[in-house]
Amino acid sequence: MENEKWKIKNEKKHSQFSVFNPQLPKKFSIKLTFYFVVIFALFTAGIIIFERSREKKFRTEALKERLDAYAEVVENGYLIESGKLKMENEDSEQEFSTFNFQFSTLPDNLRITLIDRAGNVVYDNAVEGTLPENHTTRPEIALAKTKGKGSDIRTSATNSRKYLYYAKRADNYFIRVALPYDIQVQKFLQSDNLFLFYIVLLFIVTLVIIHFVANRFGTSIQKLKEFALSGENQPDNLSVEFPDDELGEIGRKIRDNYEQIRKKRQEVILEREKLLQHVYSSGEGLCFFSQDKKVEFYNGLFIQYLNTITEDSTSEPKSIFTDIAFKNTMNFLSAVNENESYYETQIGKQGKFFNVRVNLFEDRSFEIIINDITRQEKTRLLKQEMTSNIAHELRTPVTSIRGYLEIALEQSLDKEKMLNFLTKAHEQTIVLTELIQDMSLITKMEEAPSFFVQEEIGIELLLDSLKEDLNELLTEKNIHFTWKNIENIVVPGNRNLLYSIFRNLTDNAIRYAGTNISVIVNKYNEDNNFYYFSYSDTGAGISNEQHLNRLFERFYRVNEGRTRDTGGSGLGLSIVKNAVLFHKGTITVKNRTGGGLEFLFTLGKR
Repeated sequence: MENEKWKIKNEKKHSQFSVFNPQLPKKFSIKLTFYFVVIFALFTAGIIIFERSREKKFRTEALKERLDAYAEVVENGYLIESGKLKMENEDSEQEFSTFNFQFSTLPDNLRITLIDRAGNVVYDNAVEGTLPENHTTRPEIALAKTKGKGSDIRTSATNSRKYLYYAKRADNYFIRVALPYDIQVQKFLQSDNLFLFYIVLLFIVTLVIIHFVANRFGTSIQKLKEFALSGENQPDNLSVEFPDDELGEIGRKIRDNYEQIRKKRQEVILEREKLLQHVYSSGEGLCFFSQDKKVEFYNGLFIQYLNTITEDSTSEPKSIFTDIAFKNTMNFLSAVNENESYYETQIGKQGKFFNVRVNLFEDRSFEIIINDITRQEKTRLLKQEMTSNIAHELRTPVTSIRGYLEIALEQSLDKEKMLNFLTKAHEQTIVLTELIQDMSLITKMEEAPSFFVQEEIGIELLLDSLKEDLNELLTEKNIHFTWKNIENIVVPGNRNLLYSIFRNLTDNAIRYAGTNISVIVNKYNEDNNFYYFSYSDTGAGISNEQHLNRLFERFYRVNEGRTRDTGGSGLGLSIVKNAVLFHKGTITVKNRTGGGLEFLFTLGKR
């Protein structure tokens, strides 16, 4: 379910960037051309404005120089010496003699004005009589007064005509000349349009080149954009062709890198799927937490183990932080120690044992792993008990052998006594050998069952061989050993192990069931998978039925004192159980009605 959510989320994410999304921008080359056109148009307009303003300035300056020359002519050449302007002083009223101007070399429309230092007009060829207005505040006069020269374009207040005025300061007066600001003057001040035509033509040619370059450049960008935005919608065999330029080379490199990344991503997804399957099917309870103890991922076994350990049933992994059983684990997580990234402890609850491990990662996120180690713990206790039992069982024969040999070596005994002690020592070595053999057989069945050769075994022939091997003991205790419904029964398995089942059951009956009894092996049922056998005797049985469930435990004895007298390693019935399990069967024991024990077991047919 988590995997499906994850896939759907990614599909939605990539669909937002699909090349088929109608909200994608227009073609890049068009946008690029537009941007270049705007930039170049602004640049061209700036050049035109700047150039035209400079040309107008140059033409204006040229016109001013011409007007300055007119003023010089007026000042130097056209005032007749005999009729030159005479001034008593600056503040007295001015008197003039005759002015004799020769206008043949000056423009007909040139306006000439003489103004004294006080700003009074003393002569103006465009106006009859004197002008009452003071001209000190006129822009051209104000500039000439401070800088020696001045000019201005404005409409005359006298005759309402627009003039280009130019004033020049002389010794005690100002000479002002003016040309009407008519079409002729305006044309003279206008810039030459040839430069404008040249700039426009250059602009058009440049636009064509820009469009060509932008289209070529935009094709590479568009290809690269479509490739980048297509994302997961690209087929596995996609081959995008880029133009043969620098951007195309970059695009091809990006495409190759993308293909490698996509392959790696697919590998990562597969590994992630494997990891998730492993986590779900793991025999460990796993839960991953972020640095701030938020649950990121967990499997069902973690919740199952958590419910077994905690007091209250829960489906929230974060309850592990509040339960008293995990107090030591939480203390480890709360402690700030960068040198420790691993913690392990064991918790016993509800008759079970759990191993709890904490792994801290570099980013301080962590995982908690819970394992049910009940079986391992019981196995450990069983091994510990078995070691104690083995030591106990070995102590008796070894001590006996040592005692007999010490007596034989240290004391002067006659031949008969010496032989007696050696015989007893030899008997104890047989007991010791049988014990070692039985232990070895159980270990081999549990840890290396594949070493046992399997074949088809006839049960009736097996029982015939067993009866012959034990005939002397059976006769000695008057035990009648018989079987029924065994004809033609063939079981696939190992002969030695099948033999050990019936041999150990018979040895158990010979040692503990008593004398003058009968032992009967009966195949009482069968189906497609199993043969059902009973092995019963008519002996004493076990009065306390609490011992019945422990008969198959290693070294377990109903009566320790009686076992010492009758011998036996205490491993016979444990061997029987393991041999039955090896042949895919089960075994139980009960007190037989009428006395004695009855073992019920099955053997697999295949």
